[in-house]
Amino acid sequence: MKRSNWRPRLAGRPQSLLSPILRSWLTEPGSLTARCLRSSRHFSVRLLRFGKGRALADEAVDGGCDGALAWVREVVLSCDGKPVIFAHTTLAASGNGRLTRWMARLGSRSLGSLLFAYPGFTRGRIEFLRLDDRHPLYRRAAALCSPPRHLWARRSLHRLDGQQVLVTEVFLPDILSLLPTTGLPKVFGFELT
Repeated sequence: MKRSNWRPRLAGRPQSLLSPILRSWLTEPGSLTARCLRSSRHFSVRLLRFGKGRALADEAVDGGCDGALAWVREVVLSCDGKPVIFAHTTLAASGNGRLTRWMARLGSRSLGSLLFAYPGFTRGRIEFLRLDDRHPLYRRAAALCSPPRHLWARRSLHRLDGQQVLVTEVFLPDILSLLPTTGLPKVFGFELT
């Protein structure tokens, strides 16, 4: 697979096609888990896969997993019974720190609940990519829904005690059906709250 062009901001012509609601999810600075909890009556996480595997070609990170053996975790976040986010996480298998042990014990709990609750984590910048069927994460996410031609994704690197985990979140079509929360942009002069 050719390396993808993850971007540090939503720019260019395709971004004009984004709905304000999807844009607000993509640029959410806080925990997506916390926002899902605020936006739905019932939230759940289903573990799809956890184990050692090869990192994707576009998961090159400083001192990280480019093509190397990694711990790979994939989950689907559902709100009110509908899958809304497919999350793919990689952690270099060469390390054996606290983060490795925590990830192994997460099960069907959200990684976001750990990343945003534990004070030692630092988060890198959020990057964005519009995925199509050439990207393996599009194909994995598409198995969970009736996908459009493109799915938007974001990713960020989280560090703790010398270890780093790369979290990629792919937004599924039903994300648009969630109740709006505060912080959404103004549309036609009205704030969506």
